[in-house]
Amino acid sequence: MATTAVTVGLLVLGSLAGAGTASADGEDVHHQGGAIATLDGLKTFDSARIDTGNGKAKTVSAGLFEMNVEGGGRLQTYCIDIHNPTQNKAKYLETPWGQTSLGANKDAGKILWILRNSYPQASDLNALAQKAGAGRLTPETAAAGTQVAIWRFSDGAKVEAKNAQAEKLADWLEAQAQNLQEPKTSLTLDPNAVSGKSGDKLGPVTVRTDADKVSVTADADAAAAGVKVTDKNGQPVTSAVNGTELYFDVPAGTADGKASLTARTTTQVPVGRAFASASKSQTQILAGSTESTITADATANWATKGAIPSVTAEKNCTAGGIDVTVSNAGDTAFTFELAGAEHTVGADESKTVTVPVGEDEAYDFTVTGPGGFSERFQGVLDCETQGTPAPGTSGGGETPPSSPSPSPSGDTTGATTGDTTGGTTGDTTGGTTGDTTGGTTGDTTGGATGGGDLAVTGSSSATPLIAGIAVALVAAGGAAMFFLRRKKAAGQ
Repeated sequence: MATTAVTVGLLVLGSLAGAGTASADGEDVHHQGGAIATLDGLKTFDSARIDTGNGKAKTVSAGLFEMNVEGGGRLQTYCIDIHNPTQNKAKYLETPWGQTSLGANKDAGKILWILRNSYPQASDLNALAQKAGAGRLTPETAAAGTQVAIWRFSDGAKVEAKNAQAEKLADWLEAQAQNLQEPKTSLTLDPNAVSGKSGDKLGPVTVRTDADKVSVTADADAAAAGVKVTDKNGQPVTSAVNGTELYFDVPAGTADGKASLTARTTTQVPVGRAFASASKSQTQILAGSTESTITADATANWATKGAIPSVTAEKNCTAGGIDVTVSNAGDTAFTFELAGAEHTVGADESKTVTVPVGEDEAYDFTVTGPGGFSERFQGVLDCETQGTPAPGTSGGGETPPSSPSPSPSGDTTGATTGDTTGGTTGDTTGGTTGDTTGGTTGDTTGGATGGGDLAVTGSSSATPLIAGIAVALVAAGGAAMFFLRRKKAAGQ
């Protein structure tokens, strides 16, 4: 009985843990393209002080994060979401400004000016210090001064660099900054889903890129069906540039089906591109990039008759939700279910439904229709910064126990030095590094090994339930052994 209890406990643990991991794996469903990267921690930083109100201030770390790009490459980023935490090894997606807090920020272009005119883009620190009247700058103080200047525009924060030369750099950058236009995407396809009848060219799918050239390939399903990727004149396309329009050329009589194409390039991601997390981790903005491999996919559905749907989705920060657009290239209406409600889109029409999502809330919904049609969308709506909170609120003094942040070395133990305000990496209220409530040993106030929401790092929010079940099962096994021994003793 004891052996059975332990075995059942392990099976329960395995099934629940597996469910948590599966959920995390789907976080980038229907990403429209651009760089995908994993946070590697705060690497180059110094200290800053944030005014939290009522004459109080908190010390945080301020500087450059680094990320690893899927497919190869490395990014350097600054934080533009000071009071939110970072999650260790969080996945980040290159995202348009309009789908982040930058979309409603009239000073977003000034942040881009700072990025282009300060460290690490301005790598000659002696020349940068001379321009700013900052004496001598190190990579650490230059990064801190740059981050402080960015926070003043991204979050409206009252923040100063602790180092005098870093503070002079921050003041100079703030005074000199000018509004610039949002940079181009590294690579996206617009739209990333189309539909139509066999015998037609389905599209167009427009290439948006900052790279000189991208390669274009069709998947195995397209090749098997005789579907080719072409231009509007039907000429095969294997490479493209910004603005190229791509089509899926489906031969007449082709059996109903689905295929995809992939655009790929190796390039430096443009400075100033925003990176939003697939989980709840503070938004970043790009300061530098190595040559990185970027991909984007688009799909096509085709049929000979009936409804022929395709679905796209994007964040709508103005409306506070996700815009889901369902297009129907068929000759009969398409009825679908979304967020518990039924909708119908007519033949050769499209309809956009906005699914309300609260700020900082995760969303996970599926568009379903006849014939097993199903398209799933997941992510987090993060369109705002909190501004400077009052003392005792998240980011302003007390640390909530649900958001672990990596230390400067990128581990999950909480913060290394500093305190509870919330800068870029350390502290569970949203800080940069710096908070002693999480502690280097990861206690339950915010260290990733002692408490907090670990679901985004591949664990599961069901951990307490799992532990409780395991304890109960082991206890049951122990009790069974106790009673068996008593029974045996009574028989003797």
